[in-house]
Amino acid sequence: PGIPWIWHLSVAGAAALLWVQRLLWPHLWADVAFLLRALLCRRRLQREAGPGDSSLAQRFARLARAAPDRLFLRYGEQRFSYGQAERASRRVANALRAWRGPGGPLLPGQTVALLVGNEPAFVWAWLGLAALGVAPAFLGTGLRRGALLHCLRSCGARALLVASDLSEAVEALLPTLQELGIMVWMLGPGPCLPGVTSLQELLEEASEEPVPLDLSTPSDMKDTCLYIFTSGTTGLPKAARISHLKAIMCLGFYRLVGASSQDVIYVALPLYHMSGSLLGIIGCMGIGATCVLKRKFSASQFWDDCRRYRVTVLQYIGELCRYLVNQPQREGERDHSLHLAVGSGLRPDVWREFLRRFGDIRIVETYGMTEGNVTFFNYTGTPGAVGRSSFFYKLFSPFELVRYDVLQGAPVRDAAGRCQRVSPGETGLLISPVTPQNPFLGYAGHKELSDHKLLHNVFADGDTYFNTGDLMAQDAAQFVYFRDRTGDTYRWKGENVATTEVAEALAALDSLQEANVYGVTVPGYEGRAGMAAIVLRPGCELDGVQLYSHVVEFLPPYARPRFLRVQDHLAMTHTFKQHKVHLANEGCDPTRLPDPLYLLDDASKSYVPLTPQLWEGVLSGAVRI
Repeated sequence: PGIPWIWHLSVAGAAALLWVQRLLWPHLWADVAFLLRALLCRRRLQREAGPGDSSLAQRFARLARAAPDRLFLRYGEQRFSYGQAERASRRVANALRAWRGPGGPLLPGQTVALLVGNEPAFVWAWLGLAALGVAPAFLGTGLRRGALLHCLRSCGARALLVASDLSEAVEALLPTLQELGIMVWMLGPGPCLPGVTSLQELLEEASEEPVPLDLSTPSDMKDTCLYIFTSGTTGLPKAARISHLKAIMCLGFYRLVGASSQDVIYVALPLYHMSGSLLGIIGCMGIGATCVLKRKFSASQFWDDCRRYRVTVLQYIGELCRYLVNQPQREGERDHSLHLAVGSGLRPDVWREFLRRFGDIRIVETYGMTEGNVTFFNYTGTPGAVGRSSFFYKLFSPFELVRYDVLQGAPVRDAAGRCQRVSPGETGLLISPVTPQNPFLGYAGHKELSDHKLLHNVFADGDTYFNTGDLMAQDAAQFVYFRDRTGDTYRWKGENVATTEVAEALAALDSLQEANVYGVTVPGYEGRAGMAAIVLRPGCELDGVQLYSHVVEFLPPYARPRFLRVQDHLAMTHTFKQHKVHLANEGCDPTRLPDPLYLLDDASKSYVPLTPQLWEGVLSGAVRI
């Protein structure tokens, strides 16, 4: 007779516990599920790392042997199976291995730079070099002259492999490269410049036989597998060292976010960028999926491409999604098979509009740096967050947020010299411990380049942390939000201003299509005054009164941009990052800038044209800002 009573009590207790869990820890099961998936993914990658499977080239060769006819790459009308890709990479390896020239043959451990755009030949060259144990260095296709020469020197390139359509980028440097002993090979058809070797001719004679495994077997998994250059938004690019271990771990990226071998992944990001190569290409290899490779992204062609190739996964940077939502609406926008978008830098307003326009697409926002040792995944689909930081997650990706002094450009330390952790909701500098399990490999070149990114004696004597240079905040629900880059945040009226927050507020105005916020120096004033370079939507004109009312409603007084600069388009890096340093250096003097400028005028409650006469008033102090 007592059993029903006990049973009812048990059910009531379980229901009460479930209610408490949903109230206090609503994302508990999502956290546990992601942790288990991460552990299983890591264990699988480690289990597969047997003899002859310790490098990326060896892993790809094994996959090609297991499924040679599976479709790997689509590029325009071209289709390449995993088997065809493996044979193409073998030809590259054998051609370069057989080559004899000044300085002798290529040897494992040497570096060859790639100046090649988004095309299959980039992948074949990458895998072919990897099979020889040679570290490829991915060069941005926009590099020219001094910056290009700097990159070649900094990574210690033994040779440069350049696509025929980019040969003009190296023509002026050929005498210098010859003096430095850097061989230049041209990939693709066409006559070669004097002193340049045609790789195409070598490939035509090369064998498709596999090269010896010992060439690509690393002696240490922390050895350099390849180099990826930083974007160079604040100076010359730095060659970040990518280890064999990191490359292998990237094989599990798409499995970690729920993709499978049946997916078709759309990659239009530059392959010299981490998102395009390490995540897009290597991640696709890791699950044996198909990659649709685009030479460059086109918002007007994207949905047609999705239907044409039956795309199911998009690898994005936030700007790509913004380009899509800024396209005019048209019929059939929801007529597609895209079900997953993975990437970084997606603003919450663009996130919501993307879903509203294009349907029920699962978005996984991530965070990670090419050279960094900390990553985040927003696996719950919470708009605006770059990830979650549960107790479980910090077990395998530890980090801290510490107070940061914008004026000093350094973390705040107490009387004992220790950094101070921030409170929930407070913005702080993201740092991550450097340990044998969580290494920071640094950059090629002078040791000072790597040392500059490290903090010592942070919480205890002898500890070392990697300084990401990113300002983040973690709320009470354990979601992590990107706030700004340390060099982008500026101080005005005694307050720190995050450029991303101001840009998001401006983006909420329907007439504005884009906004780039930065701080400018104004003679006679401490700190930096806020300035926004803006692009108006087609058919819209600047309404100074409306814009003034908008910033007053959404931003505190110190964060309201004092100056506006109206442009036809915003300058971007090749990795879709906004140029801020150059704009900040140009300042806000209307006699020196060709674009229309406006000044926030509290008296008229409007943004008014900044004329040379009004600027003189600002300089003299007659006009206060």
